[in-house]
Amino acid sequence: MKILLSEFDFAMILMDVKMPNLNGFETASLIYEREKLKHIPIIFITANNFGDENMFKGYQTGAVDYIYKPINPDVLRAKVGVLVELYKKTRLLHEQEQKLIIINRSLEKEVKDRKNSEEKVIQLNRQLLQNINSLESANKDLEQFAFMASHDLQEPLRKILMFSDRLYQKYQNVLLEDVRLLNRIQSAAERMQALIVDILAFSRISIDKTNFVVSNMNEILQEILSDINEEINTKNASITIDTLPSLEVNPRLMRMLFHNLISNALKYSKKDIQPQIKIFSENNLISRSRDKKFCRIFIEDNGIGFDQKYAEDIFGMFKRLHHDTEFSGTGIGLALCKKIVEQHNGFISAQSEVNAGSKFIVSLPLPQTM
Repeated sequence: MKILLSEFDFAMILMDVKMPNLNGFETASLIYEREKLKHIPIIFITANNFGDENMFKGYQTGAVDYIYKPINPDVLRAKVGVLVELYKKTRLLHEQEQKLIIINRSLEKEVKDRKNSEEKVIQLNRQLLQNINSLESANKDLEQFAFMASHDLQEPLRKILMFSDRLYQKYQNVLLEDVRLLNRIQSAAERMQALIVDILAFSRISIDKTNFVVSNMNEILQEILSDINEEINTKNASITIDTLPSLEVNPRLMRMLFHNLISNALKYSKKDIQPQIKIFSENNLISRSRDKKFCRIFIEDNGIGFDQKYAEDIFGMFKRLHHDTEFSGTGIGLALCKKIVEQHNGFISAQSEVNAGSKFIVSLPLPQTM
């Protein structure tokens, strides 16, 4: 504990469950009480075959995995290697972020120092253009890194899913109760795979204006409903869509946007109450500038809702208001929606109340001719 508090950082912690004075679970709880240590993953090492309750207790304290004695060196190296590599890549991203922050602070200072001189302002503008190009280049590098990291992480996950499925098919009648452990491995790998796919989708969103075309929004929504028809029937949901205007958008990104919003409305529906989702637009137009007008599209449901104080927080990366045990998800969906809307020079907001449903409002620019 002294070393953890005094040293700079650690990629991970390997810790015995059975130790004198405090056991591994108690030590992990003490470690994660410190905000600066919460990000360090812990792998428990044990010679005991814990039951589900004790296994769950370990995961509740923050552990990411177990290694059983006698230790298999190959398994140990593989698990440690993945976490160390992830730590290195995360540190690299953090360093790039700090560089960008320093550049931005430097630019702000230069603007203040030079705004009284026209000649210096011209020079500053030139430097700003150069720095913008540098920032754009840095952002592209970060996006490419995120893509590569996500792609590289998917390969071992595919192998975990493939091999665990083989074990399940071969030994499900032999393992009996222990087959649930295989199911947990598959479930955890699938959740990780979903997270990587969402991160990859987030990093791929770009503002390519050549893909913007005037699109029939009702046709896009009907395509989405056709794709999730099975989920709609399972929930016995009622979805009504009013006539929406045609908008100049990227159809692929629009499908992703409304697919996420409608899927969320279905996911967070109340038990034993038929989900009712209404999609409509306002007739009056909102003008946020003299030369641009917006159309507001509403996605309204009668689900479980949420406290309005979280209305802005829910659009943050990895922000979730519910645990995985209640509702599955990665915490990226609404951040993805926000990025898509902003790429269209629009904005998104939410209105909700606990147990009284939610209303998401998507505002998108109308074509210039309207």
